[in-house]
Amino acid sequence: MNLQGKAAVVTGAGRGIGRAIALRLAGAGMNVLAVARTAKDLKETASQASGMPGKVLPHKADVTRSEQVDAFVRRAVAEFGRLDVLVNNAGAAPLCKIDEITDSLLDDTLAVNVRAVVYACRSAWPALTRSRGAIVNISSLAALDPFPGFALYGGTKAWVNTFSQALAGEGKPLGIRVFSLGPGAVETKMLRKVFPDLPADQALQPDEVAAAVEWLLDERAEHTSGQTLYIRK
Repeated sequence: MNLQGKAAVVTGAGRGIGRAIALRLAGAGMNVLAVARTAKDLKETASQASGMPGKVLPHKADVTRSEQVDAFVRRAVAEFGRLDVLVNNAGAAPLCKIDEITDSLLDDTLAVNVRAVVYACRSAWPALTRSRGAIVNISSLAALDPFPGFALYGGTKAWVNTFSQALAGEGKPLGIRVFSLGPGAVETKMLRKVFPDLPADQALQPDEVAAAVEWLLDERAEHTSGQTLYIRK
């Protein structure tokens, strides 16, 4: 896919991996609607995109509310005249043992890691059908190799992989490609909140994940739709 002049929505784009993805796509000439819950973070993302070939527009929204998801997809199409790429990056990564999982923690994790992905894919599908576009759902290496305390997180990311594979089958006759991208540890605030002592040389940089997203959108990855790409240090 030639990214110049195309349009994307990136969720969780206020910082970390999502910000890196939004900036890399804008650097490649895409116009990006950057979605997150914190206006201050989004403002910084948009500021860092200043002078890039593509523009980044901030949009404050809660991805767990279907009506807000529908609203930001409509805005992207209205602002850019099209939608070619959806990156579902927003996520929650609780570290807890099974007997520590409360009802509210379960509901919150499912809302961000599962329901929000369904909402965004469902809402963007008509526009992506018109553009013969692509979806990249950010998963995790924890889906393949979870460890004690990450059962809830790893389980939801395994769901993302299966959902992406099934959606790729639906999208194939429509020209829509769907991928799942599962990074290992990435140097973000989310990582440091859970693993403050992890050596820095064992973590990917956010832009390394963003580079993998850009590669999946390239025509050379055309025949990998439905697969999960894992990357790690």
